[in-house]
Amino acid sequence: MRYYGNVIRPPSEARSYILQVTYGCSHNRCTFCGTYLDKPFRVRPVNEVFEDIAMAREEIPDLRRVFLADGDALVLSTQKLVAILDALNANFPKLERVGIYANARDLLRKSEQDLALLRSKGLGIVYIGLESGSDEVLLHVKKGVSATEMVQAVQRAKTAGIASSVIALLGIAGPEGSAEHAQATGKIVSRMDPEYLALLTLMLVPGTELYHQYSEGTFELMDAYAMLHELRLVLQNLEGLTHCVFRTNHASNYLPLAGTLPQDKERLISAIDGALQEGPAVFRPESWRRL
Repeated sequence: MRYYGNVIRPPSEARSYILQVTYGCSHNRCTFCGTYLDKPFRVRPVNEVFEDIAMAREEIPDLRRVFLADGDALVLSTQKLVAILDALNANFPKLERVGIYANARDLLRKSEQDLALLRSKGLGIVYIGLESGSDEVLLHVKKGVSATEMVQAVQRAKTAGIASSVIALLGIAGPEGSAEHAQATGKIVSRMDPEYLALLTLMLVPGTELYHQYSEGTFELMDAYAMLHELRLVLQNLEGLTHCVFRTNHASNYLPLAGTLPQDKERLISAIDGALQEGPAVFRPESWRRL
């Protein structure tokens, strides 16, 4: 297996083979993200990707899941993605699903026919970083996309039969914008009606623009209590979901929760209320939090 630079994947892809088809992130301007600061964006030559697939076949012939990295591999042309998916299917007869990070605009650039083709080749899930349902927050963190475009992207994937795992970020609006951020996020996710929803908690990364704002005193970091209140408000504003697997199991979070919405909504809110009453004894310690 060959990897270049820092490689990340969603928690649910922990047992997947990570296949780098791009390096870095084509956007790479989000103020909070330091993942690819030292890795210029580049598309890997397809022959290199095929070589990696052949190496993986020798080591894990019974492979069932693959995750295509790096940050937004869906930026590749449909033709290249189809070639990669065909190679994966040819080399791994037991392959069940391929996942990928997706920028909303990359999803919207694909036609419905393109996405249906990718689905037929095994692309089963896209991971979309919503971060916030507030356009003001999205503009401030330089996400490069609006909340409405995010909704349209998830709907486009849904039409093609591709599941969506939406990721939102607690604390990204600071204490002053917390309530509006949480309410807007809950409402936008409700419009999306994704199959999966994961909430992460902001951790400042040295070298990022947001870290600089914090150092200059223009951005305030929220404490654990405020983060949990924000989480509670997001949940309160989730309405009309069909069947959404909800998780806060990422290592950045103070309180790991798991459930299915809408049926577990009140139980999850009660768990947050209980944690707020008990206090730090039930919070994940700061030293254990990770990105």
